[in-house]
This record gives sequence, structure tokens and C-alpha cells, in this order.
Amino acid sequence: MRERVRLGVNIDHVATVRNARGGSHPDPVRAARMALAAGGDGITAHLREDRRHITDRDIEALSALCVEADRPLNFEMALTEEMLAIALRHRPHAACLVPERREEVTTEGGLNVVAQAGDMARAARILSAAGIRVSLFIDPDPEQVEASAAVGAQVIELHTGRFCHAVGEAHAVEFRRLAEAARLGHSLGLEVHAGHGLDYETAAEVLAIPEIRELNIGHFLIGEAVFIGLDTAVGRMRAVMDGITA
Repeated sequence: MRERVRLGVNIDHVATVRNARGGSHPDPVRAARMALAAGGDGITAHLREDRRHITDRDIEALSALCVEADRPLNFEMALTEEMLAIALRHRPHAACLVPERREEVTTEGGLNVVAQAGDMARAARILSAAGIRVSLFIDPDPEQVEASAAVGAQVIELHTGRFCHAVGEAHAVEFRRLAEAARLGHSLGLEVHAGHGLDYETAAEVLAIPEIRELNIGHFLIGEAVFIGLDTAVGRMRAVMDGITA
């Protein structure tokens, strides 16, 4: 029987709604607590340089919650000195390095680890020395997978956006790219995660790839919560995942 695949719930967009009007409602920490109770295995939060959704105060509170609940916090961050300092201060379970551009609406692709190998290796050494797992958010490209292993990452998270948005034969091509990248990553000793744009249907498809150990899902679950509630949305995703991996 395949080992249970973990579900990380990204609560960034609870903060997006809060920040649209200011104040403290809706509270991302309350959402995180609910997501964990409904079947989430951990919490993911991206502290962007411009603080457009998650804030420093949120990270402090989420860190405390995850310690209290004995669940992992996956801290998404750009590779900057400021973010490295924040990660070292809070010491989350994992730091997932992601590309970041001020003008983008959401993360549009994976890191270019090949081009940034020196900086990535330095960050991996610093974070690993502090007991933080290092994850790199990359496109399903063999060169990027190999570079991720070479710079000292423990985890890769494969960007599933193109797969989720493709149709027809292009969808099948993107699935094969994900499967090949996952196999390569696993063979190099990397733990393989996946995320971006996943919903109930595409999550089930991705879980046909046996090397994937974790899915990180945010926007879809927060959107579904508007209609059916966050606990129901997370519970339904957990049920989909358990049905595939049981």
C-alpha cells in the first residue's frame, strides 16, 4: 500500500481578503487551525517582499500555532537576505524558495536553479544548518531537478500550473513532464512535492505519480470555502487524496 500523501494547505488568500479592507477579519490563523482540524497535514504561507497578503505578524502567529499543534509550517520565501533572516528567526519546518516578481499576480513559474546555483547552495547551507528543510519550487525540467540536488536541497516542489491549465494532448505532455521529473528527483534522493493550480480533479491525476509525497494547495481551497466552507473543502480534498493513495 502506498504511503499516505500529505496535504499542505496554503492560507495566503485568507490574508488577501483581510487586507482588502484592513482590520483583522478573516484571520489566517483561524483558517490554519480549521484546515488542520479538517485533515490538512501542514500549513503553507508565503511572506512576499511587498507583504501583499501574509504579514510578519501572521508568520509569528502561524509559527506558534504549528508548534502548538505539532504540525509543519512550510515557509515560502524569495531568496533575499531579509527572508533568510526571518526564516532563521522563526525556524519553520521547511523553507520553500520561490521566484518572486512584484508585478506578477501569482507565482508564474519555477526557480532557475541552474542560473542561481551559487546563491541557492549558500541559502541551502544556511537554512540546513539551522535545522530547516530546504525546498525548491521548480518547473518539471530535468536540468532544474539535477541542479536542485546539486545545491543541497532536500525537497523539490514541482510547479503544476502548466499541467492544470493545459487541455487535450498538451495536458498529457505536461503530465509526462511531471512524472519524469518526479522519478528523476526521487532517484537523486530528493523528496518530491507538487503544487500550484490544483483542484480535486487535477490533484487526483497528479497523485497517479507514485514519487509525489505532498501536495500544497491554496487558492482552490480558499475559493471553494466561499461556497462550502473551509473545513468541508479541505476534508473533501483529503478524501480525494486518500481515495487515490489508499
